[in-house]
Amino acid sequence: MTRWVAGVVVGVVVAGAVVGCDVPPAPDAAPGPSGIRSPVPAPTAVTSPPAAAAPACPEGGVRLVEGAGDAAMGLRVADVRLVNCGTRPYVLEGYPEIRLLDGKRAPVEVAVQHGGEGIAAAPTGTEGDPLRVELRPGQAAGFGMVWRNLVTDSTVPAAEGWVLEVTPRAGAPRVELELRHSVDLGNTGKLGISPWRAADRTAPAQ
Repeated sequence: MTRWVAGVVVGVVVAGAVVGCDVPPAPDAAPGPSGIRSPVPAPTAVTSPPAAAAPACPEGGVRLVEGAGDAAMGLRVADVRLVNCGTRPYVLEGYPEIRLLDGKRAPVEVAVQHGGEGIAAAPTGTEGDPLRVELRPGQAAGFGMVWRNLVTDSTVPAAEGWVLEVTPRAGAPRVELELRHSVDLGNTGKLGISPWRAADRTAPAQ
């Protein structure tokens, strides 16, 4: 009886030893909070793109800006603005002296006249007497142009101006403007202009 009990006890111990060897050790305890926080990355600075620099003011202290235009039944009307981008008042009087160049910068043959007589039967805004106009820095004046896009002779090439050269007043440096919309004269060879006139508001910076 004693031997059997001992055998049972020994068997249990051995079995326990075998089972104990197969059980993996318990995992280490997770470390508790240390009191040290991970550094938070600083926000990335957002920089605005650099603003486009305003074009330099030409030598004479004024620049040209292409204005609005209109076209109906071959009659063209457009206006050009002159902005005082300098630091002193600028005085205009009478009519500008203008010259047209084509896409290759060659002079366009055109007779420039004062007003729209012989070009349009109705008033076009190019009429009126010349007046003295004084521009403070930032102010603008303008002149109008009128012409017809008409081909009357198929043997004469149509003329088209893409660059406008303007002498604002006698003795002043010439100012140049590359046009977005051409002066498409056909072969009429005529261009009417108005005298200088003050604009009704301060010109935008261009």
